Amino acid sequence: MTTLPPPPLSGVSPKTVEKAVNALLKWRSSKLNTRKPQLLEQDEFFYLILTLKKIPQKGVSRINAHKIPLPNSLINPLNEAPELCLIIDDRPKSGLNKDGAKKKIQNDNIPISKIIKLSKLKTDYRPFEAKRKLCDSYDMFFADKRVVPLLPKMLGKQFFKKKKIPVTLDLKHHNWKEQIDRACGSALLYLRSGTCSVVKVGRISMSREEIGKNVMAAINGIADIVPRKWGGVRSFHLKLLDSLALPVYQAVPDLKMKIDGGPKEENEKGLVAVEEEKAKEGRVEKKKGKIQEVRYMDDNNNDNGDAQVVDKDVLGSDGEGDIDNDDADFEKG
Repeated sequence: MTTLPPPPLSGVSPKTVEKAVNALLKWRSSKLNTRKPQLLEQDEFFYLILTLKKIPQKGVSRINAHKIPLPNSLINPLNEAPELCLIIDDRPKSGLNKDGAKKKIQNDNIPISKIIKLSKLKTDYRPFEAKRKLCDSYDMFFADKRVVPLLPKMLGKQFFKKKKIPVTLDLKHHNWKEQIDRACGSALLYLRSGTCSVVKVGRISMSREEIGKNVMAAINGIADIVPRKWGGVRSFHLKLLDSLALPVYQAVPDLKMKIDGGPKEENEKGLVAVEEEKAKEGRVEKKKGKIQEVRYMDDNNNDNGDAQVVDKDVLGSDGEGDIDNDDADFEKG
């Protein structure tokens, strides 16, 4: 077997990202003429779609986000006054209650709008409609890391579809504000059970330069986090809610040349016996020469390396859904 050398790895060109951002903004401008006036003021997100070469191992956490720092925050607590919700552990052994959390938030000037106790989440937010309303009421959710494993069943898949899974905080430490500010200034990557993940990387209201810097920072940060780093990345695509996904990076398939030279060893003895029997009976047949079969095999077998087109259905009707179907991780309703 002859193995071809793997292609050299290369990063993403800022010029490619700039062209993709300009193309998407131009496309959006052309669509605004056909939309209703009230829709023109919406501040859409730019989405970066990551496609891996292989599905992450099952041991990878599905509910803890990887935080990739962005040069330009998607949520600015000072200017936008976002609605942030904190879920705390009020069980007896946690040593934390709602009054203590409120005092901490007020003293440190932390921009938390709502505090929900774990016990309250169990009782008041059991119906599907209550979960949906809670999900739509806040821009971002945070939770004590001690209760994070319990949240998927309590919150349901609505939070998963809208990319509002609570960000983990270590409330045993006193740097609550630092942790929250870091999360607000980062792109949040959730590695799902499939090969594709979606990350918010920018807003329409940002300048083109700010969007481009965010995209580059997210790409380089993600490539440093995923398994095998750049070697595990199949592609990156950039898109808006309704637009096509424009490729900004596409890995060259690792090709291997495999030569099949005839029947497998386990069948050779049987074929020889048949030929000997035919020779004895004078029935030897003349065979035509067999052309050796040459196959070019990619490491992943099921990948052809083509650029993919991702439309609105991939992100979901609200533009914030996930590519993979993780219904098993969340209870229906």
